[in-house]
Amino acid sequence: MRKIILSAIAIFAFGFTNAQQTRFGVKGGLNITSFSGDNDSNALIGFQVGGFAEIKVIERLSIQPELLFSTQGASFDAIGNNNDIDYKLNYINVPVLAKFYVTKQFTVEGGPQIGFLVSAKRDGNDIKDAYKSTDLGFNFGAGYNFTDNFSVGIRYTVGLSGVVDGGDYDDIYDYYDSAKNSVLALTAAYKF
Repeated sequence: MRKIILSAIAIFAFGFTNAQQTRFGVKGGLNITSFSGDNDSNALIGFQVGGFAEIKVIERLSIQPELLFSTQGASFDAIGNNNDIDYKLNYINVPVLAKFYVTKQFTVEGGPQIGFLVSAKRDGNDIKDAYKSTDLGFNFGAGYNFTDNFSVGIRYTVGLSGVVDGGDYDDIYDYYDSAKNSVLALTAAYKF
């Protein structure tokens, strides 16, 4: 984890050397999360908050590394009672996105993400040891710039790695059916 944080700092530091080509900002918003795979999970509502750097590469293309705190997880129907069982996972996510300006206002983006598990709870009980410490995903989304500083966005993160620390998978079908993070994020961002 230390290497990833140092890499993120290095990317942000690189931005300072190209200050006229780089803008920094903060963002936050709503997460609608569940586990994909062969399970009956229901959505949980969470949030994400963090910062980013938008590094201009060419006229319409930027690279946007981010550092986000994200609440994720899923809810399951409890058998035999009316209460749901909530699995709440908190991550520090580091996505690195290619951001393309279709017009000055409308953008599309995509790129990989690595997440580091901070905590995991099942109905308030610590279950962090049952989950993998890192999570891999791929993001794709779109955004709209109302002004040069204020924008909104929608992003979907497809989980690429299973979240449960279950060891090896017997075959490819076990991998496909394993629980993976699935996150739909609606965000607002402000660039300085």
